[in-house]
Amino acid sequence: MNEPLQAAPQRRVWGVAALLLAVSDSLSARFSVCVVGGELSGFTRAASGHCYFSLKDAEGQSAMLRCAMFRRAASLLDFAPADGALVELRGRLTLYEPRGELQFVVEAMRRAGAGALYEQFLRLRAKLEAAGLFDPASKRPLPAFPRRLGVITSTAGAALHDVLTALARRAPHVEVFIYPSAVQGEQAPSALVAALRVANARAEVDALLLVRGGGSLEDLWAFNDERVVRAVAESRLPVICGVGHETDVTLCDLAADLRAPTPTAAAELAAPSRQANLDALSALSAALTRRLEQRLDTAAQRLDRLGLRLARPTEILTRQRRQLALLAQRWTQALPKMQAMQTQRLNNLALRGRRAAPVALGAQGLRLQALEARLSALDPQRVLARGYAWLDDGQGRALTSVAQLSAGQSVHAVLADGEAQMQVLATTGLKPSPTKSKGTRTRPSAKT
Repeated sequence: MNEPLQAAPQRRVWGVAALLLAVSDSLSARFSVCVVGGELSGFTRAASGHCYFSLKDAEGQSAMLRCAMFRRAASLLDFAPADGALVELRGRLTLYEPRGELQFVVEAMRRAGAGALYEQFLRLRAKLEAAGLFDPASKRPLPAFPRRLGVITSTAGAALHDVLTALARRAPHVEVFIYPSAVQGEQAPSALVAALRVANARAEVDALLLVRGGGSLEDLWAFNDERVVRAVAESRLPVICGVGHETDVTLCDLAADLRAPTPTAAAELAAPSRQANLDALSALSAALTRRLEQRLDTAAQRLDRLGLRLARPTEILTRQRRQLALLAQRWTQALPKMQAMQTQRLNNLALRGRRAAPVALGAQGLRLQALEARLSALDPQRVLARGYAWLDDGQGRALTSVAQLSAGQSVHAVLADGEAQMQVLATTGLKPSPTKSKGTRTRPSAKT
């Protein structure tokens, strides 16, 4: 191990920073300004205004370039970048030394000619959405415990293997029916539509899995075809769509009853785990057993208590006899006390009555005297005794004014000691005295 170190001075040993700096200088000299085209992926705009994203190869090759577009260049954009858009970038290659990563610093961005494919995707999405194909209210419910599942995919793709593996692991009891179809190329849309129609015509499964592995926008375009999307929306069987990776979104995903991020996830969403269901059933069985045992124990204890009560009826009778004897003794002792209390109460009431009677009689006598005095004061006979007379016209109508009299008229008079028939000779009205206050009246007189 020491010999290579001793030979080290014979060759140059780079430091990490020096090596990265040298590579960065070489890139700057070799690719000072260049233009690169590809498909946007993972586009984000930070709060600072800088944009960070990746550029995927437009031909579907597994190549990706990390890119950074600073705020000044991003402010000059005349369109809104989005994932899947095909663009051409002008900038320079640099090396991000803190992580030793290659990145492309973008100075300008414009739509590429092939970017019309993504624009076509957006236009078709708006059209189908307006037609109601993506309406959540039209989604069909998925079976909770399916017995048969149908898979629409290519038999040569990895998606079928992933789905079968997941179902064998999670739900080995579920039968799988495969409806082969091309998933890429010009013939793929018609093949997918035909597979969907065959599955619905046979109606031999509980739900359908429409799956495919990842790829570029062009690779997945068959799942954006209007014919396929309408066939998915019109399917009588529930459809779970798992196309591409988690970041890939197709129109079939939006039209399906459930979107899965991957084919494996589609299988997991379609069929619940057999082991999880068995565990749940075991837990319910254990809970039911515990509850039943508790009920049986409670009933047994109650039965034991009732049995003990029935086994010794003489004790109950003896206890009841003792209680009755105690009540009788208490009643015998309480009756004389109650009689004595009632007798004492009656004596007290009688004494109070004897004492209160004279007082009450005296008060009533005084009240009667007062009423007699008031009644005597109102006696008309006493008024006549003071020199007054009651005059009427002989018909019982009282004469209270000289205006009711006329010369020669006969009147009937009632005096204190008798009655008299009199005749009016003349009448004279008395005028009010000027010394008397306003409102004072004098008694009129009549000559008879």
